[in-house]
Amino acid sequence: MRRIRIIGIGSGGLDQLTVEAVRAMNDVDYFVVTDKVKRDGSPDPLVSARAELLARHVDHEPRIVSITDPERDRQPADYEAAVSDWHEARADAWEKALLENDGDAGFLVWGDPAFYDSTIRIIERVLERRTVQAEVDVVPGISSLQVLAARHRIVLHEVGQPVHITTGRRLREAVDAGLDNLVVMLNRSLEPLDDVGDWQIWWGANLGTPSEQLVAGRVADVMPAIEEARTAAKDRAGWVMDVYLLRR
Repeated sequence: MRRIRIIGIGSGGLDQLTVEAVRAMNDVDYFVVTDKVKRDGSPDPLVSARAELLARHVDHEPRIVSITDPERDRQPADYEAAVSDWHEARADAWEKALLENDGDAGFLVWGDPAFYDSTIRIIERVLERRTVQAEVDVVPGISSLQVLAARHRIVLHEVGQPVHITTGRRLREAVDAGLDNLVVMLNRSLEPLDDVGDWQIWWGANLGTPSEQLVAGRVADVMPAIEEARTAAKDRAGWVMDVYLLRR
């Protein structure tokens, strides 16, 4: 039976792939890559970043099946319904790609597939339709959470204490719940930080890449530096992915 391999490829650095991930990349017959074409028609820089990873680690010319990412409602009245609709549209596109191409397929996932990524869920939707017969395995990756802690030389939690992982969209909810140690991912903007000025922050963007940026300190004191660094990362790479630890 054919295989679908969901492969964590780290936070963007060419050297942040595990040996297991490199082996998996060399074992599949082709890669399904979602292309998020920008509204102005310019290419998706993350597609180029994936191609660079493949060129570095795959010992033959990789075959890439490119799919245009379905449009997603970014300001929906019902967030969960909008995400479900987007997943369904992606499942349609991935199902078509899998049916039209023989052999084992690889899906490259930024960081680790277990942290705020939809690939596993969408593949499950495809298999539930019973049009594609395949075994699925997941190869873990080095997450941005790990790289953030390593770059700042910190532990993500204090001795014997928990750490709460959430998104920028739900940061206010976590703060109001009294949580003291937060890792925040999926940040569309820095606006959620406006109400936590007295907290300590360890922030990083495009970790492990040439455009990496790091800032740490009291939130109110370092916000201008974070804004400047975020802009610099995006200007250099064409994209920005940031993550940060907040401690009350």
